Amino acid sequence: MQRYTYKVVEVREKLLGGKMSGGKLEKLLNEHAADGWQLKAITSAEVKGRVGPGGVEGLLVTFERPAE
Repeated sequence: MQRYTYKVVEVREKLLGGKMSGGKLEKLLNEHAADGWQLKAITSAEVKGRVGPGGVEGLLVTFERPAE
């Protein structure tokens, strides 16, 4: 039976340069792919910011790869 390891990356708009764009998200995906991670899911979410109780619009990007 194949086992997998998962990684979830919180992506806030600021991490993508203030505005989410396909090119910036593509770069993030390719960086993780180079380390053997495969995209599993992208979920829109309110991601907690560093300051204050509120959140900002962002993405939860889930990757998987076979466990070592």
